[in-house]
Amino acid sequence: MKYILILLSILYSILLSDENKTEKITVGFGPYIQSQPYKNVDDLILASPVFFYDNNLIYVRWTRFGLYFLGNSSEEFSWGFSLTAQPRTNRYSPDDSFEMNGLSEKENSWEGGLAFSASLNDSYIEIMYLHDLLNKYNSYIAKVELGYSLEYGKISFYPSIVYTYQNSDFLNYYYGVSSNETLTSNYSMYTPNSDFKFAAQSYINYKINKDLSALFNVRIDFLSIEARNSPLTEKNYYYSGLASLIYTFEY
Repeated sequence: MKYILILLSILYSILLSDENKTEKITVGFGPYIQSQPYKNVDDLILASPVFFYDNNLIYVRWTRFGLYFLGNSSEEFSWGFSLTAQPRTNRYSPDDSFEMNGLSEKENSWEGGLAFSASLNDSYIEIMYLHDLLNKYNSYIAKVELGYSLEYGKISFYPSIVYTYQNSDFLNYYYGVSSNETLTSNYSMYTPNSDFKFAAQSYINYKINKDLSALFNVRIDFLSIEARNSPLTEKNYYYSGLASLIYTFEY
């Protein structure tokens, strides 16, 4: 359903766009994998559509989309404020492993909020405040991402680092153990405080021909100290990645 809404948003922006201005749309499809830091919980593997689009009114960046309401764009320097939304893919079920037995199920969610982004030549910064839209963890996170783009022949790299502030309610939902859960599991009560986590990632684009490319995303997230201290986790990090063929066309 969310991808239908994204496509409708793109079609709507096309109708509003300047007929004399050329826009680019990138579409693709490929496998996505995300490991889990929880004890003996299997990796998340799914088929992921890929969209990239930005016409200075709306944007789509893989599975995240947004609507600009203030900003300015030029070849060297651009900035903008936007409303944005993205999926939250943290979850576990009491059936996932023996160690999760007796715990309450924790679900994926969607986050939405305010974003500010700015780019100067090949570098960029983005600051986001996101709230839980589906009332799963019923709180917020805030993050800052710093990135750069590099090109070597047919290969382009887009490395970035991400600092994320996680509210105590967020950490308690995904890494805490409630008093009720102590009665049905082998864990003692654990209530984490707010904390920060760090991540590093890169998009890698290999140009096959004028329109077709191979796109890869690799990322590693290091758990906050409060999440590492959770009795539910067995790793200090989790990784994720995407491999996709993408096609770019103009209209």
